[in-house]
Amino acid sequence: MPAPICFPNPRWANEDGLVAVGGDLSVENLLAAYQRGIFPWTVKPVSWWSPDPRGIFELEGFHVSKSLAKVLRQKVFSITVNQAFREVMAGCAEPGPGRQETWVSAEFIKAYTQLHKLGHAHSVECWREGRLVGGIYGMALGGLFAGESMFHRESNASKAALAFLAGRLRERNYSLFDIQMVTPVTRQLGAINISRDEYLSRLAGALKQPCKFE
Repeated sequence: MPAPICFPNPRWANEDGLVAVGGDLSVENLLAAYQRGIFPWTVKPVSWWSPDPRGIFELEGFHVSKSLAKVLRQKVFSITVNQAFREVMAGCAEPGPGRQETWVSAEFIKAYTQLHKLGHAHSVECWREGRLVGGIYGMALGGLFAGESMFHRESNASKAALAFLAGRLRERNYSLFDIQMVTPVTRQLGAINISRDEYLSRLAGALKQPCKFE
């Protein structure tokens, strides 16, 4: 097994959160990066990031609106786990409202699908009438779940998948739900920013937890 990159201290990142440039998206590099609070964002070249502040969900503070609660209660969608990982990533790579392209490239899909096969990366799928209409994927290490990207093809589909994921992490005693950066959508659901120092401190504790996603 090749040795991973020797990553710099994430506290040395520049003001945008860039830690390093170079290397590849090998399993070894990706696992080493997440364990240090670093994640990749581009592929040509590969760039590695640790932003400050860092977006997270406090699992006990995840907010389900009345309209989303109604969708969940009425079981508008069927929700599964790890049944269509690659398809979820492909959905996240599709152009969407307000975006012509995403950072989820073919190289990312190949790399994270390999992580999925090894049990490190997971997906939550949202279905309606047998059609994949939304989902989210991310990395699980110890008590950390690092949410990477989500998509929807019907209103509330990604939010329903995210709410299911938050509940699953809470039930399995995960302590850190990383979403990298807070967006208007995740802010509505209770996402907050914490400092990089606090994130790294909490990450150290989370990695020691023997949590199982499945």
